[in-house]
Amino acid sequence: MHSFIPPERFFPYLTWTDIQAMPNKENVVIIQPVGAIEQHGPHLPLIVDAAIGVGVLGEALKKLDASIPAYALPTLYYGKSNEHWHFPGTITLSTATLTAVIMEMGESIYRAGFRKLVLMNSHGGQPQVMQMVARDLHIQYDDFLVFPLFTWRVPNITKELLTLKEAAEGMHAGDAETSIMLSLLPEQVKMAAAVAEYPPIPKQSSSLSLEGNLPVSWATKDISKSGVIGDATTATKEKGDRILESVSNGWVQAIQDIYNFQPLKPH
Repeated sequence: MHSFIPPERFFPYLTWTDIQAMPNKENVVIIQPVGAIEQHGPHLPLIVDAAIGVGVLGEALKKLDASIPAYALPTLYYGKSNEHWHFPGTITLSTATLTAVIMEMGESIYRAGFRKLVLMNSHGGQPQVMQMVARDLHIQYDDFLVFPLFTWRVPNITKELLTLKEAAEGMHAGDAETSIMLSLLPEQVKMAAAVAEYPPIPKQSSSLSLEGNLPVSWATKDISKSGVIGDATTATKEKGDRILESVSNGWVQAIQDIYNFQPLKPH
């Protein structure tokens, strides 16, 4: 049931009496991995975002000093993925449903006495939902510290391993995701079906972009026939091993920093 997570770090394996007796509960770090079940081109399975999140977190928790109390909740596999729903197999929650699920999970964690919750999101279509829920939970309980983090945003070397074009334009099911899946779940990757497909650049104005300071709304079908946005053909397991090592190291540091973090106060 714990997948990549070390069993001693898997929250559902605790008993209610374990939680009741847990010391220093206000600084225990509870981590909710949030993924998606959505298309990732013809070569990757639907589970990519969820698998990457729990895979990275599992590696991080293995490395984390045993003196730092941190626990992983079960992965939330479904996310807001309607940008991909034109491709068969994608399962999506609405913004309202995802918001409600995470809010109510957070309220339950708070009620149990915990005061530090990480929303570890691995799907690029929903960081704004995580940010709004984190703010709402903190407003509702002002001693509740909620951290809306994106799995790939911790310090890591991933972009150093990619071509300049891939680092700049690769967005979905390209080199990085395919490489790390070759490390985590190699038997589920069909490299013979891997393709390279980059999105069109908006021609009407050089100031607009798909994702940037002046973005335009889009669905995946608008910018990709294959469902891939990037180059999956250059992916390798060796690259994936290095990415997994680096990103998980970044998460070790992030969890340590959250454990030591104290509530903000005005001067």
